Amino acid sequence: MNNFWSGYIIVLSLANIAAVTGMLMWTRKMDLSDLAEDGTTGHEYDGIKEYNNPLPRWWLICFWGSIVFALGYLALYPGLGKFPGLLGWTSHGELAAAEADYDKQFGPLYKSFAATPIPELAKNERAMKVAGRIFANNCALCHGSDARGAAGFPNLTDDDWLYGGEPEKLVETITYGRHGQMPTWLPTMGEQGVKEVVAYALSLSGRQVDEDLAKAGQARFMTCAGCHGPNGKGNQAIGAPNLTDTTWLHGGTLKKVTETVSYGRKSRMPNFDKTLGPERVHLMAAYVYSLSHK
Repeated sequence: MNNFWSGYIIVLSLANIAAVTGMLMWTRKMDLSDLAEDGTTGHEYDGIKEYNNPLPRWWLICFWGSIVFALGYLALYPGLGKFPGLLGWTSHGELAAAEADYDKQFGPLYKSFAATPIPELAKNERAMKVAGRIFANNCALCHGSDARGAAGFPNLTDDDWLYGGEPEKLVETITYGRHGQMPTWLPTMGEQGVKEVVAYALSLSGRQVDEDLAKAGQARFMTCAGCHGPNGKGNQAIGAPNLTDTTWLHGGTLKKVTETVSYGRKSRMPNFDKTLGPERVHLMAAYVYSLSHK
């Protein structure tokens, strides 16, 4: 924040407090000599007369108290531009203190979890209860509270993995995230070409399709084989899905597969290396591993 905006905030804040203070002082010394004999202002509507009585004392006490509180708060805590406050409090410092306290309390527990191999840790009931809470706070929004995923978000309870379900691959995925992308093929293949490729792709998983379209699509599929492999079994090194099973990340209906081939897909899983840290990443990998290794 530069000096201009800092000064602007300081002046605006203090001016408002001064204005409220002045208004309270002015109402204490208002000239009421022009009021009618009955104490009203002369305004009347529908038989109701307007009075100009002073504020109740408890109201005034609340108003003065709020002004004193505001001044005290602005003096002790940041609120007036770049002025840091007499206590030197910052949100970053508060977060750092909370994290330090958390690490002091739970650090040894996470260290013990991190020293345990993932397959073994996945059988630790206490560790999985802790991991379940971390999953609910960080992963359930996309993968669901039951980890069964949704359209565009993988099901973590089955045995189908885009990038591999081995412990080291799970750690890699959670740590660095994943960026999946399938190009759009409609401009290259045209509508007829897309129909043919879709028919062949669906036939790989045993679906009933037009045989002529599928046969023509088999020749066109060589364009797709660079990622999905010549047999359509996918490639975990680049996250290319296996087309021979019944798992479809973005939907396996004719309409959805046609949409995927025509316009492509983009998906992203964020990295959690900074959010969770290596020890909790290890714990989360064990939790995900346990979901598909009951």
